[in-house]
Amino acid sequence: MTDEQLRVAAVLPSGAAAGAEPAPDARAQNSWVALLKHRSAQIGIIILLIFVVGTLVGPLLLHNNPSNNWEYQNLNNSFARPSFQHLLGTDQLGRDVLVRLLYGTRFTLFIAVGSIALAVIVGIPLGAVSAYFGGWVDILVQRLVDIILAFPTFLLALSLVGVLGTGLRNVIIAVAVTSFPNITRMIRASALSVREQPYVEAARALGVSRTAIMFRHVVPNSLAPVIVMATLLLGGAILTAAGLGFLGVGVQQPTPEWGGMLGQAQQYIFSDSALITYPGLCIVGAVLAFNLLGDGLRDVLDPRLKR
Repeated sequence: MTDEQLRVAAVLPSGAAAGAEPAPDARAQNSWVALLKHRSAQIGIIILLIFVVGTLVGPLLLHNNPSNNWEYQNLNNSFARPSFQHLLGTDQLGRDVLVRLLYGTRFTLFIAVGSIALAVIVGIPLGAVSAYFGGWVDILVQRLVDIILAFPTFLLALSLVGVLGTGLRNVIIAVAVTSFPNITRMIRASALSVREQPYVEAARALGVSRTAIMFRHVVPNSLAPVIVMATLLLGGAILTAAGLGFLGVGVQQPTPEWGGMLGQAQQYIFSDSALITYPGLCIVGAVLAFNLLGDGLRDVLDPRLKR
């Protein structure tokens, strides 16, 4: 190594001059412990655990009763009041409301997690490439993001479902398309700051390829705000999917999805308000949980907020 390279390597983070990346285990463990101690995050995690445990354990506890299939209908038992057999009563088709809520949690959370995961997979590379390479690449990516952001989120999702068709897969795609511009903008803003750091300049001076710099240094050190953004977007994804289901263009019946259950129960809001209350409370609880968890992650991962 030449004297110039030695001087450049001196500004690399500890261990980078020897070719070793610092182990993230300690930082990840400390962040996880801090998150578990955060009051808002604790509430969010507890609410999410209730949903997850309920949707996994609930059907197992109720499987002996044939009416606990979400598709089971018994018109002779329509609008039944809560009882030992049907803890939350039945809907207009005699289906157990609690069972449909438990199974609906699976579909609703799957839509939220699947759509945001797809948005992250698309948004992170686009944002990183846009920030690091700049020039016409940055202009092209940002104009695409501007075009998508020019449309109201829900109307864009509604239009995409109208083009693609209804169903679980198409709802996930529609919600992902409306979400990835936010991820792209966030990773770009973070990467613009990271790419000017001394260790990135040093790696560039040492002849490390631009692709390696982007994926070994720029992207990993730009992920903290993206994680927070993705967590907050999960709540928005639930609302968008529920809105599509409420209008009847989302996940189709008899598949239990909270928005679809709201849509079917709206005509009974005065005669049996419980049918619209239960899925509404589930939507509020899930969105609140992700927002509280996102606030906790922001406080833990943002160094400017640490004391």
